[in-house]
Amino acid sequence: MQAMGARARAAFDAVRMAPAATRTAALFAMADALERNGGAILAANAGDLARGRHGGMAEAMLDRLALDPGRVASMAAAVRQIADQADPVGGEDEHWTRPSGLDITRVRVPIGVLAVIYESRPNVTADAAALCVRSGNAVILRSGSDALASATAIHAALVEGLIMAGLPGDVVQLVATPDRAAVGALLTGLNGAIDLIVPRGGRSLVARVQSEARAPVLGHLEGLCHTYLDAAADPEKARRIVLNAKMRRVTVCGATETLLVDAAAPEMLLRLVAEDLLAAGCVLRGDARTCAIVPRATPAAEVDWTTEYLAPILAVRVVDGVAGAIAHIARHGSGHTDAIVTENAAAAAEFLDRVDSAIVMHNASTQFADGGEFGFGGEIGIATGRLHARGPVGAAQLTTYKYVVRAVGAVRT
Repeated sequence: MQAMGARARAAFDAVRMAPAATRTAALFAMADALERNGGAILAANAGDLARGRHGGMAEAMLDRLALDPGRVASMAAAVRQIADQADPVGGEDEHWTRPSGLDITRVRVPIGVLAVIYESRPNVTADAAALCVRSGNAVILRSGSDALASATAIHAALVEGLIMAGLPGDVVQLVATPDRAAVGALLTGLNGAIDLIVPRGGRSLVARVQSEARAPVLGHLEGLCHTYLDAAADPEKARRIVLNAKMRRVTVCGATETLLVDAAAPEMLLRLVAEDLLAAGCVLRGDARTCAIVPRATPAAEVDWTTEYLAPILAVRVVDGVAGAIAHIARHGSGHTDAIVTENAAAAAEFLDRVDSAIVMHNASTQFADGGEFGFGGEIGIATGRLHARGPVGAAQLTTYKYVVRAVGAVRT
């Protein structure tokens, strides 16, 4: 692990000084290599899936783990989209002059060496690597053991593309062992080699990283996402949005886990939305007011308001207006993504202003909480903290800045 850190540091010097055109060429070569090696990637993934099923992995986790030709093509397409983005390195945030003769520019620069620790999502291997190359960073990837064979095959293709473009393969390294001690080594910072640690996974992983890390952490908590149906919600919009927000793909962090419904909304609105969800195979767990309106809902326990199900289960609560929805989210939310469905502009403005989450939405499905949908190509995760970056973390969010000061013989009196 110490040797990986040293190699990553050397590779960072190469990638940060490479012209933007070289990094762009590398990204296109990486995308081509993913497609060229699609058969090997799918074979490795089949092995991971077989081991997961044999070990009793839950269906939601198997869905996160699974690859098929379409998902491999989507990985490559995401890398190409990142390649097409403007290179953030060297961009000027601001420029000004001072009476003393100083000419000052704030310039975007790479962060350095990142350690990205993630669980059973093979596509994160490609997304994280591509975003780091676009932003001029080196990265050490640590996949969950359940997806290690898939990640190894994807990583091999990415390195092939890097080398074809003339960049060191060590720009993107993958920890080859499932040993949990490797995570512990990364958390030490590898003698200062690592500049930022990014955990992407469940609460236990993030909590461990935040507790033990000796390098800065860009946190990503679970997606306790809420959709609130206001009394002024358009019924057809509400039905489409809620069904999509919960059931489009239940295993993504942007899936709605709690539905809040205004007590002043017509009872028929909740009944119709509930019928759609039940017909799609969703289990509803409601408070007393919900169960009185939707008899097929089962009573919710207190734990349901703080559970990221990642399954076709939805907690439902009737609240007293937008203030009640905001209060519930403030108490139980994780700061990820929360949405309001309403035609009342004032209610929407109050919700968007007062809900303190990384992403707030009006009349849109929470499943749009995704770097690709935001135009970032991919994402390393949805940052739910407040420092450095918040929301989808793309290439621009993986840069910091420095001040470049020019003068003509200026001295300070």
